[in-house]
Amino acid sequence: MTTAAFSPWILGLTGGIGSGKSAAAERFVELGVHLVDADQAARWVVEPGRPALASIVERFGAGVLQGDGQLDRAALRQLIFADPEQRRWLEALLHPLIGQEIFSYLAKAESPYAVYVSPLLIESGQYRKTQRVLVIDVPQALQVQRTLQRDGTSPEQVQAILAAQATREERLRHANDVLVNDRDVPWLHEQIDQLHHFYLTLRGGQP
Repeated sequence: MTTAAFSPWILGLTGGIGSGKSAAAERFVELGVHLVDADQAARWVVEPGRPALASIVERFGAGVLQGDGQLDRAALRQLIFADPEQRRWLEALLHPLIGQEIFSYLAKAESPYAVYVSPLLIESGQYRKTQRVLVIDVPQALQVQRTLQRDGTSPEQVQAILAAQATREERLRHANDVLVNDRDVPWLHEQIDQLHHFYLTLRGGQP
C-alpha cells in the first residue's frame, strides 16, 4: 500500500501521433503500473450530467450531442478545428478539469510510480506536474505511414494534427528518456521492460 510518505512519483509519457505511445502505455499496465490516459480523462469530464458537457452545449448548441445525450466528438471537432478562438475556449474549460481528474487518480496509485499518458503533455504544460518524461519518438515519415494505416485519414488531416502538436525537437528537449520506436511490438515491449526495471530503482523519478 502507498502511504503519504511513499506516494508514487509520476512519469509523463508522450509522443507524436503514430509514435506507438498507446502500445507503450499498454505494456506499462501489463507490468502492473498504475496508469491514466489524458484521452480517457477527457472523456470522463464530458460525460452526461457533468458540468463541462452542459457548458459545451450552452456554447455550441444541441448539435454537438448524439441521440443518447453523449457528446458527439466528431461534430465538436469540426467546429473547433475551423475556429482557433473556439478551440481556445474549449481548452480553457476542459484542461483544468482534466488535470484535476488525472492527478487525483494518480495520487491513489499503489505502484511505486504511476504513468500519465498525454499526446499534449508538453503543449498543455502538464509535464511540469510529472517528475520524469519519457518520449516515444519516431521518424516523421513513419508517423504519417502508421497513422494513415491505422485511422484511414487523409494525408492532409495527418499533417494538420502534426502541425497542432509540439515539434519533435520541442518534445525531445523536455525528455528525460527517449525510446525510438521504429521496430516491432516485441522489441518495444523489451525496451519498456528495461525502463520499468530502471524506474523501480528511482525515488521521486531521479537516480
